[in-house]
Amino acid sequence: MNENKKALVLLNMGGPRDKDELEMFLRNMFNDKNIITVKSDILRSFIASMIVLSRKNSAWKNYEAIGGSSPINKLTEDLVAKLNRTFEDFEVFQVMRYTPPFAAKCVHQLKQKGIEEVVLLPLYPQYSTTTTKSSVEDFMDIAKNDFKVRVIQPFYKNEKYNAKVTNDIISSVEDTKLYNLIFSAHGLPQKIVDAGDPYEKQVNEHVKILSEILKNKKIEFESISLAYQSKVGPLKWLTPSLEDRLKELKDKNVLIYPIAFIVDNSETMFELHIEYEEIAKELGINEYKVVSCVNDSDEFISVIEELIR
Repeated sequence: MNENKKALVLLNMGGPRDKDELEMFLRNMFNDKNIITVKSDILRSFIASMIVLSRKNSAWKNYEAIGGSSPINKLTEDLVAKLNRTFEDFEVFQVMRYTPPFAAKCVHQLKQKGIEEVVLLPLYPQYSTTTTKSSVEDFMDIAKNDFKVRVIQPFYKNEKYNAKVTNDIISSVEDTKLYNLIFSAHGLPQKIVDAGDPYEKQVNEHVKILSEILKNKKIEFESISLAYQSKVGPLKWLTPSLEDRLKELKDKNVLIYPIAFIVDNSETMFELHIEYEEIAKELGINEYKVVSCVNDSDEFISVIEELIR
C-alpha cells in the first residue's frame, strides 16, 4: 500500500499508433457528446460511423506522412517517465481520451496501488468543453468516488509556462523583426462557443498575455496575430482560419506557435509542419517556420511542479 503516495494523472486526447487505432480514435472522438452535441445517442453514433467511413483512409495518409503513428504517444510517455524521476511523493500516470491508455485501466492501477489522492492535470492550457471537460468527465465517470480528486485549472496565465513559450518563440528565429508571428489554435465550431464554451475568450486572453511579455522583453515582430486550424465539416467554425491569415502574408516570413497544444501531435507535426507549409509555399510566403510544443522540456516539468504544489 502507498502510505503517502498520491497520483498525478495527465489527461490528453490521444492519437493512433496504427490504422486500427485510427479507426478507434475517430469513432471514440465523434461519439463524444462534448464533440458531436446532438441529444440522441443513436444519431451521434450514426454520424460517427459516417465520419469514420469517409475520413479513415484520407486521415491515414496524413499519419503515414509522419511515420505511421501519432507522436503524442512517445512524447507523453517521455513526459510521464521524466516526471516519475522528478517527483518523490507523486506517482505519475497518463490517460488518453480516445486511444489507450484509457481511464479504466488507470483507475484499476490506482486502486491496486492503494492510492487515495489523485491530481488530474488536463494537458490543455485553455479550457474547452471539447477537451478539458470531456477528459475530466471521462475519468470521473469511471473513478466514481473512489479517490479524493483535485483538478488543475487551465494554466494559460501561469508565468513560468508563458516564460517558456515566449523563450521558445524568441529563440526559434535570428531576427524576430523580420517575422510575422501567428498563434495557431485548434478551431471549434462556432455553435459550441455560442453555447458558452470559454475557449475562444481564453485563447484571445492568452495571445494578449504572450504579446505583452514579448513587448516587455523589447521583442518586436512585424505583426502578431491569432488564427484557427483543423476545421472539419460544413459547420461555421471560429475565424480567421490559418489559411486566410496566411493569404495576407504573401512575400513575408511567418513563424507559427501552436498555442493550444502542450505535446506535439498530428495537428502540429502533420498539419502545421507539412500541410500548411505546402499551402504557405503556394501562397508565396517567403519563409515558414513552426515552433515545437513544450513537450517534456525541463521548464515544463518545473511548471507542472508549480501547478500541483
